[in-house]
Amino acid sequence: MVTLTNQYNPDYAVPPGWVLDERLNELGISHAEFARRCGRSPKLISEIIAGNAPIEPRTALQFEKVLGMDASIWLGMESDYRLHQERETEVRQAEALASWAKSFPVNELVKRGVIQRPPSDAAAVSSLLAFFGVASVESWNVRQQRAQLAYRHSPSFKSDDCTLATWLRLGEIEASQKECADYREATFRQSLKLIRNLTGSKSREVFDRAARLCGDAGVALTIIKPLPKTALSGASWWLTPRKAVIQLSARHMSDDQLWFSLFHEAAHILLHSKRNVFVHERNGNTSDIESQADRWAADFLVSSQDWNEFIDTSDFTESDVLGFSDEQGIAPGIVVGRLQHEGHLGWRTGLNRLKVRLKWSE
Repeated sequence: MVTLTNQYNPDYAVPPGWVLDERLNELGISHAEFARRCGRSPKLISEIIAGNAPIEPRTALQFEKVLGMDASIWLGMESDYRLHQERETEVRQAEALASWAKSFPVNELVKRGVIQRPPSDAAAVSSLLAFFGVASVESWNVRQQRAQLAYRHSPSFKSDDCTLATWLRLGEIEASQKECADYREATFRQSLKLIRNLTGSKSREVFDRAARLCGDAGVALTIIKPLPKTALSGASWWLTPRKAVIQLSARHMSDDQLWFSLFHEAAHILLHSKRNVFVHERNGNTSDIESQADRWAADFLVSSQDWNEFIDTSDFTESDVLGFSDEQGIAPGIVVGRLQHEGHLGWRTGLNRLKVRLKWSE
């Protein structure tokens, strides 16, 4: 995350014209006489003193010769004053846009250390603009309108738009910092096979290993903790033509949901347009594209033939599930989750103990 540090933003700036006027009074030089010595018009000197005209480099050099104050001092005062004026204008505009900032989970971003706690509504607007990497709310609106055209989710999707944009931006920032090889489909498919074999591992480093395998294939894999007002399982898109992103939320905090979401998003990378952003809510998306990704993920984890034979011959006991998952080389929680999703088991079954529970590290 890029942050601004060691900032010095005084709430005042002295107009250089004030200093000039005071200096001329001390020396007993009239404005007209000073203009003649500088070879400039009296009107320009009056406008500089009034703050209506800037001190330019050529003018600063003339002031240096006549008054003995280094040109860099005059230019420094001019720069500070103009920057202060722009900040004042930005603050006034930002105050009028306070309602925009209140649409975002600012407190959550502060809690995560992404931004500093803003002391005012205007500061909140500025912090959010810096977070999204845009210069104005108008620029953010244009960017968001383009992004929404790329989003792929069903009308039943319930996540708040501004919070969704924030969550995706968190993933974008983290993904941009990950070093990845250029994307190669064949390598990615091979990586997914290796990751499938990792699902049964209980090692704490298993996700890091999966992320490295994806990175070797040109896919940045990241987990971003879900935000309030979102019901996201994952998202996928292309950061550049050579780098794809899979962003997971782990919102259900169980291994079966996490792994299925990973393979669901992998399906989008392999099968669907690079121009779209695919946002997935588990059990909530009903579009053809999302259904296709669900089927691909399910079949990749367990072939349809093997699954159907298991359904036909199993009593869905713990022994059955453990035997089948061991035979397939996948986590037993994945088998339990699919049985629940298809209605063969209830959500409160005792077999939930076969799922690995996840927790966020502090």
